[in-house]
Amino acid sequence: MNKLLKAAVAAAILGASVPALAEVVVVVNPKAAEATMTKDQVAQFFLGKSSAMTPVDQPEDAAIRGEFYKKVTDKDASQAKALWSKLVFTGKATMPKEVANSAAVKAAVAANPKAIGYMEKSAVDGTVKVVYTAP
Repeated sequence: MNKLLKAAVAAAILGASVPALAEVVVVVNPKAAEATMTKDQVAQFFLGKSSAMTPVDQPEDAAIRGEFYKKVTDKDASQAKALWSKLVFTGKATMPKEVANSAAVKAAVAANPKAIGYMEKSAVDGTVKVVYTAP
């Protein structure tokens, strides 16, 4: 019984030390025509398959970037970067603008009606419009 209790306490401590992943939302400028988007529509912009909107990315080492690409594009961030590198090399696209954090994403999207970005749901305010929430 003592071993079981120790194991339960250890599991609880371990679970508490793992940071909870934030809920990821995709945002556009409030003036953008899009009210909602599907996962596939969002992925098109962030994988360079559509240039109708300008993607705004977070830093490579940001946890939210990995979570976003995994949930929305079904790729890890390094696979997405490899796709972009190929598009840039062949002259078919330019890399997404990379900004420092969710606040910078919000500012970039608020300033550009054609921009699309992702951020923590908790950082959303009236300067951006949520068009997709990652599951």
